[in-house]
Amino acid sequence: MTAILRLESRKRVRGSVVLIVVFAVLAALYFSMFPGIQEEMDVFDDAFPEYMFDMFGIEDLHTIEGFIAAELYSFFWSLLLAIYFAYVGAGLIASDVQERRMDLTLSNPVSRESVVLQKVAALWVPLVALNVGVPIIVYVGALVIGESFNPVALAMVHLLSIPYLLVCAGIGVVLSVVVDRVRRARSTALTLVFALWLVDSVSRIDLDYEWIGTLTPSRYYEETDILVHEEYAFLDAGLLLAVFLVLIVVATVVFTRRDI
Repeated sequence: MTAILRLESRKRVRGSVVLIVVFAVLAALYFSMFPGIQEEMDVFDDAFPEYMFDMFGIEDLHTIEGFIAAELYSFFWSLLLAIYFAYVGAGLIASDVQERRMDLTLSNPVSRESVVLQKVAALWVPLVALNVGVPIIVYVGALVIGESFNPVALAMVHLLSIPYLLVCAGIGVVLSVVVDRVRRARSTALTLVFALWLVDSVSRIDLDYEWIGTLTPSRYYEETDILVHEEYAFLDAGLLLAVFLVLIVVATVVFTRRDI
């Protein structure tokens, strides 16, 4: 009953470990930089135009919370990790269909609904690994340089990112059942997630167009508000979870009706 889940989970272990190492290296780099440039943050504030801060939600760079939110979470977590989940989601079904493994899978007593759900459920591996490993690295890294995070805020910036990352994965899953070629599904998924993130960022510059950002998933995950202001948008997270469930339902319905 769970053979697909176990197999897919094992596939996600290596990538999860690699990502944790990448974030550990990035965290070490930024924590090593912070003490030396903390007193010069006013210069950085003057060097960049105000719209740059609005685009990326940058605040309080002179604090460890603002600095790490801007340097680590606003780009590497909110964009690159989101692209990773979209990329993985886009390959869950399309890769097996393209390589004819899906025929073998469906020849067993397993429903198409179960195939989709078990493959999506395997995303628990990177979700748990990254959202447990990275905050530990960040918390310890801050202590090493004599700084500290509110552990609740640090935990929440990761917990509330899960619905956002799931939506990005859901976008990939929908494309995975719609597009025949895995390369096309993946490229479309990562392009779409990047475009949505960019639309959200650019829409913040002008109040007349800020409403456009409400149509993007990244608008409902604000890492700076969580880390700097300790504001936890549970309703936004709930909305993202609802969108994720809708995407998975759509993907499941399409896949069950599709000829392979």
